[in-house]
Amino acid sequence: MFGAGGGTSSYQEIEETDVIVMWGSNARETHPIFFHHLLKGVRNGARLFVVDPRRTSSAKWADRWLGLNVGTDIALANAVAREIIHAGLYNETFVRRATTGFEELKAAVEPWTLEVAAQETGVPADSIRELAHAYARADRAQICWTLGITEHHNATDNVRALINLSLLTGHVGRYGSGLNPLRGQNNVQGGGDMGAIPNRLAGFQDILDPEVRQKFGSAWGVEIQPRYGKHLTQMLEAMDEGTLTSVYCIGENPAQSEADAGHTIKRLKGLDHLVVQDIFLTRTAELADVVLPAAAAWCESDGTVTNSERRVQRVRKALDPPPGARDDIDIICEIARRMGHDWNHPSAEDIWNEVRSLSPMHYGMTYERLERLHGIQWPCFSLDELEPTYLHHRLWEADPDKRGEPAPFKAVEHALPVDVLDDDFPLRMTTGRRLDSYNTGVQSSGYDSPLRRGETLDLGPEDAEQLGVTEGELVRIVSRRGSIIAPVRLDTALRRGLVFMTFHFPDEIDVNALTIEATDPIAGTSEYKATAVRVERLSRAEAEKGLIAQRKQAQDRAALAR
Repeated sequence: MFGAGGGTSSYQEIEETDVIVMWGSNARETHPIFFHHLLKGVRNGARLFVVDPRRTSSAKWADRWLGLNVGTDIALANAVAREIIHAGLYNETFVRRATTGFEELKAAVEPWTLEVAAQETGVPADSIRELAHAYARADRAQICWTLGITEHHNATDNVRALINLSLLTGHVGRYGSGLNPLRGQNNVQGGGDMGAIPNRLAGFQDILDPEVRQKFGSAWGVEIQPRYGKHLTQMLEAMDEGTLTSVYCIGENPAQSEADAGHTIKRLKGLDHLVVQDIFLTRTAELADVVLPAAAAWCESDGTVTNSERRVQRVRKALDPPPGARDDIDIICEIARRMGHDWNHPSAEDIWNEVRSLSPMHYGMTYERLERLHGIQWPCFSLDELEPTYLHHRLWEADPDKRGEPAPFKAVEHALPVDVLDDDFPLRMTTGRRLDSYNTGVQSSGYDSPLRRGETLDLGPEDAEQLGVTEGELVRIVSRRGSIIAPVRLDTALRRGLVFMTFHFPDEIDVNALTIEATDPIAGTSEYKATAVRVERLSRAEAEKGLIAQRKQAQDRAALAR
């Protein structure tokens, strides 16, 4: 039911809700545009709860910060669900009419009393109860999450646990109440909408549906096979097995973004043929047999972009690309022509109109309407009307025929991170982003910023004192997969036993040399948020020698790739 992805609400609704729960999201730094809308909601009287292992800059605006232990999101969500049920605060009418699986959920959450959950999660029982009652009693409430929920080995179950809370309380399908996954990168939503996922065609239409295959096959003049493809993790595994030998990589830098980076680079180097199409010569592009310079910068191409609230907006070319770079459409069409298929080099609008003809949820979005209305949220089935800004309003229909398929609860079980803590690796490292930088730094680290300070190992004062390290001191961080050297930065936002790093500067300090490849079996996402590490003090000579070796290793990798 929620498989199409995208937030169920609009940004405007965040401004007009009563309770906002930000779970595993530091939107103040990672989604600053969305956070401006959230702050309007707070100023309009909404209560803000932030659930995050770190007391982030977002938490400074919260009524309550729930600092849970990394990897205990399901335990906390199940405890919130149990408290809502036991306090009689769940929406009995909505649950009976619009959902299935309530009894199974009720049984699954029963062991998670406030006291048991407090012991497991580190969140005080009173705070869990306060969150449960505030969320359930609110007339309108929103849950927002991002990679703090999804970059775990049980990411799908984490999300299901949050969906359970919305279904229990009826906080979905109504204005001001919804579920909002904030997308990790620009136009990730648009990529999924267009079929850049292994089991769906454009508009999230299932490739196993014969009518869908017939429709697309007729338009494209091909027979579409009824089988799912592989997501990225499965592709990497296929490289290990030798069943995937050629890769065409567009706008992705897996050599630096994937967990256990050394293993990923080995896989990419073992391919028979690697083609990379990108606007920068990334580490992945340096490994390629063929590099296709693209004009994919936002001001060099025409097209559309879709944001986290499902809003499709026009993108307009303002500048010509640099010499040698070509538009992505032009490159792809030229490859097709040389393979014997002349697509006549369509314009961005021609391609969009083809999408509209095949994807019912995009049908009403002509370029003229997108221009005039400053973007349109999907679904948009009509050329004359717009759908409500929120999804799943059918669940509130009194008529069962209009209500349609019920929304299923999914009982989920708590499971600790795969990379266990022990005497050799006693600290939990979690990774994330900072406001000043972007992903693997390809687009941001080449430009000066007064906010940027380079990579550091962020440590809480208690851990720093126990380790005997000081601000700026170079230390070695070791995991079960590798080690790196980085300077210490003291951060009072971190509790004892928790350390933080980013992956913004892999050419200097490759944090993904430490992270674990444990992946969610459904989504395939790696557990970037839960790495077991230890921190080793170094003498000045060891630190200088190690840092030189680390930089040389990065240079050698780049030279070897070239």
